[in-house]
Amino acid sequence: MGPRLNKVCVGGTFDMMHKGHRALLSRAFEEGKHVVIGVSSDSFVRATGKRHHVQSYEDRVDALRSYLENSRLLRTTIVPLDDRYGPSVTDPQMEGIVVSTETVGQTVMINRLRVARQLAPLEVIVVDLVAADDGRRISSTRIRRGQIDSEGRVTEARRVQRKD
Repeated sequence: MGPRLNKVCVGGTFDMMHKGHRALLSRAFEEGKHVVIGVSSDSFVRATGKRHHVQSYEDRVDALRSYLENSRLLRTTIVPLDDRYGPSVTDPQMEGIVVSTETVGQTVMINRLRVARQLAPLEVIVVDLVAADDGRRISSTRIRRGQIDSEGRVTEARRVQRKD
């Protein structure tokens, strides 16, 4: 059985591509015949007030493209996100949006904006956050700090810290 919806979108920063990102993208490709992937622009990342380092937009998109090509997930368009909504609120052909449990709240405003523009609301597809081996969620920050790797495995340095 193939994808149910013609066009879905998914968005994020996609910093330090990891297992959680791959789960979100995998679900998007299961649900949509075509997947629009919004990647936060450098200016939008700065505007959100992230205090930690984030890879450049170009590096994040390169890593994303590499993953998509290696996984043969080619039914896609990658677009820069300069705000929270991107094409989710303007594309009349968009049928669904794939979000994590962490960002599902944003879909209420997205669908309000779509209805105000006389567009059909999007079907909301929610993906659970992926936990690392220690039970805490996988995040780019934790990877950058050396606590876990991109697969969610606790690093040796972290194991030594926990024993102290």
